[in-house]
Amino acid sequence: MPSAFISIRGARVHNLKNIDLDIPKNQLVVFTGISGSGKSSLAFDTLYAEGQRRYVESLSSYARQFLGVMDKPDVDRIEGLSPAIAIDQRTASANPRSTVGTMTEIYDYLRLLYARVGVVHCPQCGKVTQQHSAAQIADDLISAAADREQTFVLLSPLPVTSAADRSRVLAEAAKAGYQQVRFNSELLTISAAAARPKGSGAERLEAVVASLTVPPSGKRKAWPRETLDSSIRAAMDLGNGRMTVMTIIAGKGRVGEDLVYCRFYHCPDCGVTLPPIEPRTFSFNSPAGACPKCLGLGTRLEVDPELVMPNPRLTLAQGAIKPWARNFFNQNWYWELMELVAKQHGFTMDTPVGELTPKARAVLLSGSGDQSYPISDGTEKKFPGVMALLEQKYAETSSDYLRKEIGQYMRVFTCPACKGCRLRPEVLGVTVGGKTIAEVAAGSVDAVAAYVAALSGGNGKSNGRRNGVTPLPAREMKLVPLLLKEIQTRLYNLRDVGLSYLTLDRSAVSLSGGEAQRIRLATQLSLQLSGVVYILDEPSVGLHQKDNAKLIATLKQLRDLGNTVIVVEHDPMMMAAADQIVDIGPGAGEYGGLVVAQGTLKQIMAAKQSLTGRYLSGREEIPAPAKVRPGSGKQLTVVEASEFNLKQVTVAIPLATLTCVTGVSGSGKSTLMLDILVRALAQHFYRAKERPGAHKKIEGLEHVDKVISIDQSPIGRTPRSNPATYTGLFTYIRDLYAETPEAKIRGYDVGKFSFNARGGRCEHCAGDGAVQIEMQFLPDVFLPCEYCHGRRYKPEVLEIHRNGKNIADVLDLSVDEAYEFFHRHPIIREKLQTLRDVGLGYLKLGQPATTLSGGEAQRVKLATELSRRATGRTLYILDEPTTGLHFDDIKRLLAILNQLVDKGNTVLVIEHNLDVIKCADWVIDLGPEGGDKGGEVVAAGTPRQVAAVKRSFTGQYLKELMTARASAV
Repeated sequence: MPSAFISIRGARVHNLKNIDLDIPKNQLVVFTGISGSGKSSLAFDTLYAEGQRRYVESLSSYARQFLGVMDKPDVDRIEGLSPAIAIDQRTASANPRSTVGTMTEIYDYLRLLYARVGVVHCPQCGKVTQQHSAAQIADDLISAAADREQTFVLLSPLPVTSAADRSRVLAEAAKAGYQQVRFNSELLTISAAAARPKGSGAERLEAVVASLTVPPSGKRKAWPRETLDSSIRAAMDLGNGRMTVMTIIAGKGRVGEDLVYCRFYHCPDCGVTLPPIEPRTFSFNSPAGACPKCLGLGTRLEVDPELVMPNPRLTLAQGAIKPWARNFFNQNWYWELMELVAKQHGFTMDTPVGELTPKARAVLLSGSGDQSYPISDGTEKKFPGVMALLEQKYAETSSDYLRKEIGQYMRVFTCPACKGCRLRPEVLGVTVGGKTIAEVAAGSVDAVAAYVAALSGGNGKSNGRRNGVTPLPAREMKLVPLLLKEIQTRLYNLRDVGLSYLTLDRSAVSLSGGEAQRIRLATQLSLQLSGVVYILDEPSVGLHQKDNAKLIATLKQLRDLGNTVIVVEHDPMMMAAADQIVDIGPGAGEYGGLVVAQGTLKQIMAAKQSLTGRYLSGREEIPAPAKVRPGSGKQLTVVEASEFNLKQVTVAIPLATLTCVTGVSGSGKSTLMLDILVRALAQHFYRAKERPGAHKKIEGLEHVDKVISIDQSPIGRTPRSNPATYTGLFTYIRDLYAETPEAKIRGYDVGKFSFNARGGRCEHCAGDGAVQIEMQFLPDVFLPCEYCHGRRYKPEVLEIHRNGKNIADVLDLSVDEAYEFFHRHPIIREKLQTLRDVGLGYLKLGQPATTLSGGEAQRVKLATELSRRATGRTLYILDEPTTGLHFDDIKRLLAILNQLVDKGNTVLVIEHNLDVIKCADWVIDLGPEGGDKGGEVVAAGTPRQVAAVKRSFTGQYLKELMTARASAV
């Protein structure tokens, strides 16, 4: 009989202390505990790693030779383990071609839909084009002859480029057995057509494939239709898919206009012929569908004139063209040409570029076109223009240095050809229900769901447009019912995990870790698997409380399919919904790694030894401040922000306060704070080249002298990046080892102790300490280097010791351990203390950046900034700093943020956590919903003032929390 539990015995991965645990199957189980307690070590590095290892072991020996050998987690045994799927918070994809639509396969189904029932329009005139099969053409001709006998002359176009070419084409036609042609609308024998003199205009030549008489409908019993069908096919083949039919009626001769038919989509007015449409036609990852200008990216990297000439007051002689002031470009002929251009357009090298006429500025930047100028060496050269020359050098150079230099003057622009749609113009002429595939993909999940519903809303009857969508006719509906159902199912799953605001064309690169994770969760729900162990890492990250209930319902749906759902989570709502909670602790790092408590919510709340239980029961809490800080009386104001879904909002941020920006997912928080405010401030203070989102202006910049934005992006992309290197700690540590007597005797300098440079590092792994193994269809894994065994250095470097430890030993210390080890070095201790202050005392100094969660990476950045001197006028902007934090960690984080504010600085956080929001001095709530239904300021004020706003969803949950705490007191 199969076990009802997943039994873990003797787990010792990382800081786990030989723990035993029985996890009930087919239940929703939450792993919780303070940061660094061992939750992820148990869930991902033990359960998931073993599940993945067993799967690989189950494959044939032939398949395993391509996948490598995976190490067994340090555990005595695990029984009852089913196949495991991990859905973590890693960013979705670094591939700019990946979108929400491609990740969820919705776009793949849309491509199939458009290929099956798409209406093709001419890209030039916009009229509907048609394609005809041989059977359709035959039906048309037979219908035309229903009342009287008619003769149809089937003509195939013959390509003639010139009068001289005519003889060759006619000879080939005669050789193929054709006797007649139509030459410029006149039926002639081939010999007569060849004898015609050369005309002044273009020649049109068509072969007469057949002349067939079709009797009226009452006289067709013995008439062979097969002859007509085969003749039409022959005419189509000869004309490369195109043919013309001339109609003759006895006694009347030629009647009516010629009928033009095409096997492909053809516009008779414009003469445009389009290839057959198929699914790959609508793929921006295929040459068949991708915009030829941007190759399907929707964007182009181009030189920005504002970066090339940033100061309009400077003259050309003073270095107004910034790239030319650098040493990498020095060609005399170019300066000589520039002087000639200046002379022709009425300015000199001493004219400020801001005073140039638009025409002169355009020539300077874009070039002189076909006009050439004589230069001193006796030759003539065209002036290529500053931008064209830079782009040419960027494309042609093999020098990384030069590409980096020129890259400073380039920005990513929306492709002017496809307007960011990624597709060819002819593809954008195909519609279903009156909409192109690009228009559909640009809509939110909710909008696409409404579109698909409207397509089938006519019940197969095309009875007018519904919400701008024409329902599919009955014939088309019979072709695509399963397609529409699959699309709707995936859209509903995205909606259920709180992602209804996302657009299908949203780039995967721009997704947060939480959004990417929930997309993968929705995809898994669509697969309807059972008997699987799902392991999720904080799926509620980035979700408003309003959307949390939908997420929980989704997880329960997965569970009810017969799966075990294990969630690493700190959210109280998630814990309340769990069938069982496992609390890991009691502390972090070496002080954690034990199962403190296990059971239902009530059992955890009653467990005295459980820190989580004490917070859930109210015995411990994060207290709200007795009063809010009034701030300095000055404010920073974003005026009329209108990027994406923001509706001309004006937002004032009081300075010298802790301000929270809140709102449901997709309401516009990140757009307002990160895309507009952060970019505008970075441009103002640091001349950053990234353009801010649409807004009128920002007022109050004179009250701030420094801005620090701390997001959840990785601190590095390779295992060589770690907390010690990012914070600058490692520089001081290397200095200490280079100063040891033994190092001096051997002549080892500071560089010898770097794993980023040749000399002291292990060259087999290039200082990574691990080797990346490609797992083909499984995620890649990093295995310890077999030469240095994960130590990163050559053996001789590891012979240098300080206080009994070599440099690899130091990198293996936790922050807390290193704090004690370097007790005599105040600079190092000060930097370590900031890491401890943000709750990262458990992290190893050399822990690879690739293994850090988004929340941990953000706190490493925060610690780095805290170690620098604050000015008292600094603006700190943090994006969901509570990610990955336990209640107790949040209390510690708030203490640090409050210290910054008490020194006169301003802290601005984008946050959903109610404990942080209630402790803020000021709250700005956006909404009321996400996507098109958001983008407004719903409420702004103190937490109590926002809690009183009925229209604010944040206010409703805040009021509920405050009321519950007040009644508890």
